[in-house]
Amino acid sequence: MIPERLAPVLAEVRPLAARFDQAGHRVYLVGGIVRDLVLGKPLSGDIDLTTDAHPDETTRAVKGWADAVWDQGARFGTIGLKKGAVTFEVTTHRAEAYTADSRKPDVSFASDVEADLSRRDFTVNAMALRVTGAADDAPELIDPFGGVADLAAGVLRTPLSPEVSFTDDPLRMLRAARFIAGYGLQPEPELLAAVRRYVGRLEIVSAERIRDELSKLLVVEQPTAGLWFLVDTGIADIILPELPAMRLEQDPIHRHKDVLAHTIAVVAKTKPDLIVRMAALLHDVGKPKTRSIGPKGVSFHHHEVVGARMARERLKALRFPNDQIEAITKLVYLHLRFHGYSDEVWSDAAVRRYVRDAGDLLEELNELTRCDCTTRNARKAKLLAERMDALEERIGELQAEEELKAIRPDLDGQQVMDHLGIKPGREVGEALSMLLEARLEEGPLGEEEALRRLDSWYRARTGGSSPS
Repeated sequence: MIPERLAPVLAEVRPLAARFDQAGHRVYLVGGIVRDLVLGKPLSGDIDLTTDAHPDETTRAVKGWADAVWDQGARFGTIGLKKGAVTFEVTTHRAEAYTADSRKPDVSFASDVEADLSRRDFTVNAMALRVTGAADDAPELIDPFGGVADLAAGVLRTPLSPEVSFTDDPLRMLRAARFIAGYGLQPEPELLAAVRRYVGRLEIVSAERIRDELSKLLVVEQPTAGLWFLVDTGIADIILPELPAMRLEQDPIHRHKDVLAHTIAVVAKTKPDLIVRMAALLHDVGKPKTRSIGPKGVSFHHHEVVGARMARERLKALRFPNDQIEAITKLVYLHLRFHGYSDEVWSDAAVRRYVRDAGDLLEELNELTRCDCTTRNARKAKLLAERMDALEERIGELQAEEELKAIRPDLDGQQVMDHLGIKPGREVGEALSMLLEARLEEGPLGEEEALRRLDSWYRARTGGSSPS
């Protein structure tokens, strides 16, 4: 009897498996899809398969069946293909390892699935399901390293020794953090010891691979355990040194919140969105450089400015896309803007500026601001939440009157030039800035009033002369 949760996957794979059967090859579901089937988790993404067929043999087997085939990964043993709405990645059984100074693996193909599974990262991913094209054949579980038992026990182990695994691919040390956090697994002592011993090997891994793996960690539902793993094993010292730097020495006289613990707590409170989570991770990176002790205790003046610059530098080093760098650094720069808010202190103009400066990131900025409160003082936390509620209510009221995110001057540059009879240049920009300031302070002026203000501004600027 085939388990019900397997049926949809088998229905997708069996027509493909039949092509391999006919060519005399074996094909297996492998890796994450098998792990998630064992756990009963919903499946998403491509269907990963491994086979004893070499890439050219795979290409021949799927010719005439697949709607599209791509072979960019053939030198690493992988052939991609699409059938209908389903995408498959079929990889020849393989072994791969990094040389001491290489950023890319040397790949060799293996003839049996057990050898392939032995080179996988963790036992919970070193499982395969043999699939045939026959509808009445139950899939065969291949689990030579006890992955099912480790999932049940909540243990993170490597199929071979961790020294071999992390030498093969040092990125696995970082990947361990995601499995610790995402699946609630506890690393075995030998794995921990090997990470601490070989952590320097991460320096040979490309920034792009580190970026991608760090991003996957940040968007698991609860990343806390994984982030502490990075710090405690020394991985963060290699890939994100700003993180352990926030573990500031506590002054027994001028006490302040542990910045690192606060940071990880903020990340955990935010929604699992990469931009918000990364901004939360970096929002206080400027504190170590701005820490000072004065009559009123410890302060971190302008840490948001310093932090935004540091965040930009780190994100560029990790090869994040420019649009993500801009969004994350903007959130770091603005994360203190809300502090000091009250209905009495902030005018409508201040609210408009807050919304305009946040732009398309308003929701993310509000999320980060709310989650930045990690105080254990229930009264203080309640007060901060009520203030943010009040600000969002005011934003909603003002947005009902005008579209705050797209606030522009009441006149455009062409209207300014036509009315004043001037050519493009600095004067036009200064006139628009004056009109924008008036719009922020007072709300929409209307064209007639905007022209009157423009005339008054121009007369003051030119010593009383009227527009031409």
